[in-house]
Amino acid sequence: HGKNGIFCISWSHKDSKRIATCSGDGFCIIRTIDGKILHKYKHPAAVFGCDWSQNNKDMIATGCEDKNVRVYYLATSSDQPLKVFSGHLAKVFHVRWSPLREGILCSGSDDGTVRIWDYTQDACINVLSGHTAPVRGLLWNTEVPYLLISGSWDYTIRVWDTRDGTCLDTVYDHGADVYGLTCHQSRPFTMASCSRDSTVRLWSLAPLVAPLLLNILTEQPWDRINGSTDTAMVPGAPPLLCGKVSRDIKQELDKLSCDIRAKKLRWFSECFSPPGGSSNLWDLVSVISGQDDSLLPPSYSGGVMHMKHLLKFKTSEAQELTIVKMSKFGGGIGAPSKEERLKEAADIHLRLGQVQRYCELMVELGQWEKALSVAPGVSMKYWKNLMQRRAEQLMAEDNDDAIPYGIATGDIEQLVTFFTGRGQLQEALMIAQGACEGNIRAPHSSTVNHTTNDVDSRQQYQSLLHKVCKELAEWYFQDGCSVLAACCHLAVDNIKLAMSSHIRGNELELAACVGIVLGEAANQSTAYCLELLARKYMMTPTWELSADLVQMIPDNDFLLAKLCAYYPGSPAEINLFHKRCGLPSLEDCKSLAEAAICEGDLLLAVKFHLLSSEPEKALWIGLDHVKEQLAGSDWTVDSVQPILDLMSYIRTDCLTMANLT
Repeated sequence: HGKNGIFCISWSHKDSKRIATCSGDGFCIIRTIDGKILHKYKHPAAVFGCDWSQNNKDMIATGCEDKNVRVYYLATSSDQPLKVFSGHLAKVFHVRWSPLREGILCSGSDDGTVRIWDYTQDACINVLSGHTAPVRGLLWNTEVPYLLISGSWDYTIRVWDTRDGTCLDTVYDHGADVYGLTCHQSRPFTMASCSRDSTVRLWSLAPLVAPLLLNILTEQPWDRINGSTDTAMVPGAPPLLCGKVSRDIKQELDKLSCDIRAKKLRWFSECFSPPGGSSNLWDLVSVISGQDDSLLPPSYSGGVMHMKHLLKFKTSEAQELTIVKMSKFGGGIGAPSKEERLKEAADIHLRLGQVQRYCELMVELGQWEKALSVAPGVSMKYWKNLMQRRAEQLMAEDNDDAIPYGIATGDIEQLVTFFTGRGQLQEALMIAQGACEGNIRAPHSSTVNHTTNDVDSRQQYQSLLHKVCKELAEWYFQDGCSVLAACCHLAVDNIKLAMSSHIRGNELELAACVGIVLGEAANQSTAYCLELLARKYMMTPTWELSADLVQMIPDNDFLLAKLCAYYPGSPAEINLFHKRCGLPSLEDCKSLAEAAICEGDLLLAVKFHLLSSEPEKALWIGLDHVKEQLAGSDWTVDSVQPILDLMSYIRTDCLTMANLT
């Protein structure tokens, strides 16, 4: 390219020995990695972008300043393009081949549009309009074939459904031109963007394809999870996974003979979740579920570990460091005393056997080591007191040298407070766990049996350990890492708080997956997650999914009733939905409501009226009951809440008549 600027470089997906560059000199040059030029493709103007086909090793596309997209075929000796696509109104900056649809590529232009081209039809099949400035970044999703992401000089990132040209989402977070977009290799719904605002930002596309993970969660057939590209590309069809990551997961699951559901939930939830603790979380779930420790990955020791492993792994780490650093070990004792007279006096006290006085003078001279070395000659109590004084002094100076003194005296609370105050919660956690396992304890100053005291101390340290884990979890949560917060709670087997962290962080799908794998210990929290998810998907495209979620919850009669009461549709559609949920038809519900009134069961009467063709009757019955209860002096929330809760699910379109405003 001479001295001309090189705008783009692209490595062949199929042949790692070939690399392409394009430049302001108008050439796209194909080289081997040792520099040998294989092809030089001349363009009428500067070439800004190039991309190798992921399905054909000899095909490459370029974007040119002359507004055209060209496709070259390297297997021929011709330097002319096979195809020239025209349509853009300004220069083409970038091109991208679809990784899942053979012959499909996109181009981004300074005219503010993204165009989708079909090589086999020799035509533009869609124009994506919405950006208000030149388009720079382009990225196809590697699992859902119709998802395309673009970045622009208008500071936005847009996510497109290329089947019909719909913009699914627009992100405005960047403060300047968006240039680059890329995707995580094994987590295809996690992408990154870079901008002239000097930031790199990570994004999750999972909310746009959320029904997929819920199909996995509710054990739907594979054809509702994995599928062919042709099936996924049908306009209006629900998203399907068509890429390598999902195929690899399915192949691994097909090899398993046991524990299939747990592995399926783990692998797919990791596929959908961004990096940031999800692998760590599932490792902890495996530990709690009783998995053999030898199956834990090497990365486990670098994250939040279960407390039963913390000291073992850290001890191993310390031994490795000792071996590495042994050759660098060196001694050296501090300089002599500066106050000769005090030193002389101290020596006299020592020769006279006045050890405590000697120690105090050494402390005054700053020679703590000498004082501490002979302090046991006074008593263990005095030595411990002196150690605590030294630790307090160093802690006040925020000096790490305080740590060994605190550990030697067994002052666990002081050490935990020291680390916590510095924000070193991981270190505080290790200290607390070390105390719980009996590795850190206060020295005994008498020969009395200390078993009872040890038990009391152990309980105290356990309480301290849980407290530190909660503080560390809250720190992670406030930092936006709800998954790592959950890891901290799982590290001390606190499943309830771990699930709570997921729910608070709106990680409902992940929480449900984890809860199902943890089983009985998480049943209550799992049911609550499933209920929240069911509410979230009570909308036109996903009603059936919502019903599947509710049916996974034990004792779901009233939850199903609320769901069906809220379901919109014609009488025939409502009856079909009732049948799917195992509930009577509209007319049968009407009869059951009247029978419940005769028997005096108002709750059942409200429930079945809500499910009937006359749901407004439930409102009158419920309101009369609530008024009657409130008129008395002994009413309680429990006496009105169940009926009020049911009434809240009446559809508002049932209240639009004049007499029910």
